[in-house]
Amino acid sequence: MSSKPAEKRQVVRFAFYKLDSTWRRLPAERQASAKLEFGETIESFAGRLLLRPYGLVGIRGDCDFLLWQVAEDLDSLVALQTALNRTDLGAYLALPYSYLAMTRRSIYEFPEDPGQPSRLVIRPSEARYLFVYPFIKTRAWYLLPKAERQTMMDEHVRIGRKYPSIRLNTTYSYGLDDQEFIVAFEGDNPADFLDLVMELRESQASSYTLRDTPTFTCVQMSLWDMLDTLGGAGSAQATSRRPTRADGYTPVATLADLPAGASRRVYVGGDAVALFNVQGTVYAVANRCTHARASLSEGSVDAARCTVTCPWHEGVFSLETGQVLGGPPSLPIAAYRVKLEGDTVLVAPPSSPAPAEAREPTVAPHS
Repeated sequence: MSSKPAEKRQVVRFAFYKLDSTWRRLPAERQASAKLEFGETIESFAGRLLLRPYGLVGIRGDCDFLLWQVAEDLDSLVALQTALNRTDLGAYLALPYSYLAMTRRSIYEFPEDPGQPSRLVIRPSEARYLFVYPFIKTRAWYLLPKAERQTMMDEHVRIGRKYPSIRLNTTYSYGLDDQEFIVAFEGDNPADFLDLVMELRESQASSYTLRDTPTFTCVQMSLWDMLDTLGGAGSAQATSRRPTRADGYTPVATLADLPAGASRRVYVGGDAVALFNVQGTVYAVANRCTHARASLSEGSVDAARCTVTCPWHEGVFSLETGQVLGGPPSLPIAAYRVKLEGDTVLVAPPSSPAPAEAREPTVAPHS
């Protein structure tokens, strides 16, 4: 069994926006056009980053929506915000809160579960609600022996597992932003999250919390539904005027980005996809190995067999079909449809549903 190489971390941004109320007094035609421009600007970044919109209208008074962004580099986050600033709607938006973080492995030891995703990858679920807050430990926490901290984290995990409907994404901000962590819980029932937090308050580790506010309750919705919570002319009025791709393909890269022999990770909808250029033919498969969720875009390619080998445990998958050809994985990966339009690589979901994956992880600790 080969050792696990270092994996490239993701950068994560939670950007909370507030709309100036003067926008609602603009003519309806301009409101509709502004929503269309803003939404299409976000859609133009498909393939460069993962983005999930959430609404907060009616929940908080100081922000109206959240754009949860996950990218491979900071440049993509900068480019997106720059493009949004240039839109008509962007001129009426403020950013009362914006948090930056990265993924990384926990320093604490927890039982490994090959069926659970890597902590190095953010993969938002379809849960209705997202609960987000910055998190800072006291300096006294870091002076404790690691074994003592591990014991308290074990208690934290035991409490979390009593609430399997709640899933946690922990990202790290040390030196990058004002907080130490950003934690984002996903769930379908706010009452479950309330009960979980109440019980966690009684844990020993909670006494070492310096700050865990502000806290945001966010409702997941489509981009266009989210824009309609802002008021003004409806998005349906705007989107009815734009041409749409009926074939379901998303532009994700250019051939200049993916020369022969190269691979890269891109995003199609909410899924990470690995692209490979094998002797001039482009293949696209689900990026996560079905065994231990390693990033296949960082695996090794056998051009003669048209396969990729997982960089962690040497599982071998066909790039043409996604079938397992060797190693420990038992489930295939999804093979996406690919086509070229000039120099542009376009990817569409598989014609048939991908195999069912293991259940998403339950709550994990602030680590």
